[in-house]
Amino acid sequence: MIEPFRNRINENFTGDLALDRKLVEFLVKLRDGSQMIADAANEYLESLAPSEVKDDKPKVPEDTFSILKYEPQKGAKLGDYEVAYKPNNLPDKWSNAFNVLNASNATIQNRYHDKEFSFSYWLYGQDKIYRQKLSKKGEEPSAPST
Repeated sequence: MIEPFRNRINENFTGDLALDRKLVEFLVKLRDGSQMIADAANEYLESLAPSEVKDDKPKVPEDTFSILKYEPQKGAKLGDYEVAYKPNNLPDKWSNAFNVLNASNATIQNRYHDKEFSFSYWLYGQDKIYRQKLSKKGEEPSAPST
């Protein structure tokens, strides 16, 4: 992606490497500064939004996850939970659920759920989706300390 830029820059200058380097450094600083301004503006706008319109996670129906085939498990720290294995599920259904959790960075410490969900969901290991029953609708059980 940067090659066309580099070629254009080199065509427009006489070959003075010091001048080319200064131009590139300037463009990099300009880009980075612009990104910092955009990030600060987004953060400020986010702080102004009322909590009822904020949504940290995308609205995805729980059916996206509940359609998968889960196997019950029991752990010393976690208690009862379930695991869906990729080979035991339809590829399109698996991919859809996996992509949502992956995009949301769903981990055991940061589980994916909505206030209307019956389960919380997260990824751990390869080709596995975990879920655990919420204690009350939308209320997450405490994640074990690591």
